[in-house]
Amino acid sequence: MTKEKNGKNQITEGIIWKQLLLFFFPIVIGTLFQQLYNTADAVIVGRFVGKEALASVGGSASVITYQVFSFFTGLSSGATVIISQFFGAKDYMNLHRSLHTAYAFSIIVSILISIVGWFATPWLLAVTKTPEAIMGDSVLYLRIYFLGIIATLVYNMGSSIMRAIGDSKRPLYYLMFCCFLNIALDILLVIVFKMGIAGAAIATVISQAVSAVLVTRTLMFSYEDIQLQIRRIRLYLPILKSELRIGLPSSLQACMYGLTNIIIQTAINSFGTDTAAAWAAFGKMDMIFWAVSGAFGIAITTFTGQNYGAGKMNRVYQSVRTCLGMSLAICGSILVFLMLFAKPLFYLFTDDPNVISIGTYMLLHIVPSYAIFIFVEILSGALRGIGDVLIPTLITLGGVCGVRLPWILIMVPIRQELSTILISYPLAWGATILLLAPYYFYRKAHNADNYSR
Repeated sequence: MTKEKNGKNQITEGIIWKQLLLFFFPIVIGTLFQQLYNTADAVIVGRFVGKEALASVGGSASVITYQVFSFFTGLSSGATVIISQFFGAKDYMNLHRSLHTAYAFSIIVSILISIVGWFATPWLLAVTKTPEAIMGDSVLYLRIYFLGIIATLVYNMGSSIMRAIGDSKRPLYYLMFCCFLNIALDILLVIVFKMGIAGAAIATVISQAVSAVLVTRTLMFSYEDIQLQIRRIRLYLPILKSELRIGLPSSLQACMYGLTNIIIQTAINSFGTDTAAAWAAFGKMDMIFWAVSGAFGIAITTFTGQNYGAGKMNRVYQSVRTCLGMSLAICGSILVFLMLFAKPLFYLFTDDPNVISIGTYMLLHIVPSYAIFIFVEILSGALRGIGDVLIPTLITLGGVCGVRLPWILIMVPIRQELSTILISYPLAWGATILLLAPYYFYRKAHNADNYSR
């Protein structure tokens, strides 16, 4: 928890850089372990089943599952922002209502996604031009994933709530345990029992179910200021409205990113199985960057949310500067590491020389531009924490819809080369930050004027 024995909330009162790091490290380690779920699947099936299986787990199926996860994460961000603000303001009645509304929402959405996902899987894979050689395995993997989606979404919501009130350690411990459980089950089901793609998917679902049970139990019995009660899980409509006001724009933003990723995956698939496999392996490798960058985004959203709820605007903007500096240093180091060790990293996934060559080319041509996204992540996270979601979302969508989508839809058919696809990333991120940075400083000046009156 954020409170020490003297009753102080360290997020609103402690040393900013120290508390950011103490909050950040459990999140980033937890995020990396969460990525190990699918990475373990990819490594094991790639090594012991074949490159077609690697493409099935890490290609279109991975893009679609990530799209679903991002969609729900965007929706759930509204709940975590509202909860962090109520926690910072010590409004415990609305804090409890927000908790139970968030859980009810997670259960309802997961049921809907399971039903739609089961029936839509073949169509989704066909739309993304999944190679025929991997279509059967991809359908099987995705359908098992959708059947177990409730565990993934409940864990995601529960752990986000725990972090919103300042507890970033216990979600990490649970995730570490379940990640090792997933790897053990992968080895048992894929290597020992020869269950192939189905074994990898079942291992992931079982592990996610265990993590969902652990976070739910913690919210029921481990905190003084907030307690989940099963009989009180319901939708409190005013609270739901507030959560959706923040969550829907974030979800829309995630969906647009996901849509472009699906279109890009479709273009990648058109280059054949080797390119699809290389892209799948690269997607697992660059998740190291996304995990760290995303952890800083979660940290700054929680910090700004709690300090905004407590009325401490100076700490809001001090934490943004500090968080941005740390993110540039740490994420920048990761980017350098990926570029220096590109080829050896690809050998973790496959020994096919053509796949490794294509993957190395991808990594070296796109990774340097990731530095631009660091600014997008921190500034948008800070604005989200103070409840300002609509304009940053519109700006982000402008970068995606106004730059990346037209580029992919117009330029890729004209110049059918891998480099044409890769350049769409820095173009979109550059356009986004050119608009987002001025808006952030405008909001900063506006809030300063309001608090000075």
